[in-house]
Amino acid sequence: MLKNTQQLLDLMARLRRPRDGCAWDLKQDFSSLIPYVIEEAYEVVDAIERNDLDDLRSELGDLLLQVVFYSQIAEERGLFTFDQVSATIAEKLIRRHPHVFADAVFSSDEERHQAWEQAKAEERQEKNKAVEQKSVLSGVAGSLPALMECEKIQDRAAQHGFDWPDVPPVFDKVQEELDEVKEAWKSGDQAHIQEEIGDLLLVAVNLARHLNVNPELALKESTKKFSKRFHYIEREVEASGRSLRDCELEELDAFWHEAKVVLKKPKC
Repeated sequence: MLKNTQQLLDLMARLRRPRDGCAWDLKQDFSSLIPYVIEEAYEVVDAIERNDLDDLRSELGDLLLQVVFYSQIAEERGLFTFDQVSATIAEKLIRRHPHVFADAVFSSDEERHQAWEQAKAEERQEKNKAVEQKSVLSGVAGSLPALMECEKIQDRAAQHGFDWPDVPPVFDKVQEELDEVKEAWKSGDQAHIQEEIGDLLLVAVNLARHLNVNPELALKESTKKFSKRFHYIEREVEASGRSLRDCELEELDAFWHEAKVVLKKPKC
């Protein structure tokens, strides 16, 4: 295993060699690689969701390449090495699992979770000292997908007591925000409509948190469900020799409800 890792590191160093490396690889820097890191992470998720294990192995390799690529650039600049990256995460894992690597004993998953969050909070505190950040919200990456960023921000606030104690008030807040969207819509002020839609989405994420639902995954699954039902509509319309624009909305809606029934039926 170490031999293969070293081979990967050597290959990356060779690709970045100024005199005879790859022109494209030599042009890359921390910023230019950002889209590739994001793309590869999503492709790993896609392989998992499709349960394609061969593809998962390949996509994990592509994601690992991004770590190696960044580490090579950092080493060239005298910042850090791949070995230091590995050591940092190893230290972090040991620190965050005292019930495995030390004598800590937790009586429940909740206690384990609290200890994990406490360890992360202490790490953030140390990091914040270096960069003069005092907010408990510091350190949440602004480049995260909006739903994930929103959830993490709310989790941080909740850990410091800023949260509803139970679910019913959150349902009330969802209704309140929905009413405000309606009022904004009636006003015709597009900027105000956008603001209120944002507030509605934010409180929907809060509701998901209180119901122990991952909002990012929930929306992704609902989008997949929408796509499957829409594909059904397309097939039915195509079978009738028409296009979607040839059909009235009422007919398309009927196909939609039909899809909900047909696609739920178990396959024989």
